[in-house]
Amino acid sequence: MDIKQIEQIIALMEASSLSELDISEKDSRIVLKRELTSSQAPAPVQVTQAQAAPAPAAKPESKPKHSGHLVKSPMVGTFYRSPSPNSPAFVEVGQTVKKGDVVCIIEAMKMMNQIEADKSGVIEAILIEDGQPVEFDQAIFTIV
Repeated sequence: MDIKQIEQIIALMEASSLSELDISEKDSRIVLKRELTSSQAPAPVQVTQAQAAPAPAAKPESKPKHSGHLVKSPMVGTFYRSPSPNSPAFVEVGQTVKKGDVVCIIEAMKMMNQIEADKSGVIEAILIEDGQPVEFDQAIFTIV
């Protein structure tokens, strides 16, 4: 489990009412616990990782370079390209969009939030796969 996955799990736990979470995956185990204070407000999440598997040798990742304007996620959640599984995607690469057009949905805490283009132009790239988790301020599209 990489640090990005752990950060996503922590963010989802902080946004929920869970007080404890125990995840085991292959040779690693992560236990997240949140204790309630005397005023019943959630305390910060504590992270414990035991029996971590040795990290594979890191190789440099070549990230594609995009020249366009980045449309970023305004929240943590799950990215969806279409309003339902049987519906066409809101946008495709090469499609022209206007400022205010809905480009995707991000599900957060069982709420479907429509994300609009913040600039007019052409969709240059879709930077995340349908159904994948997104983080706050993560780039999801580029518009040129």
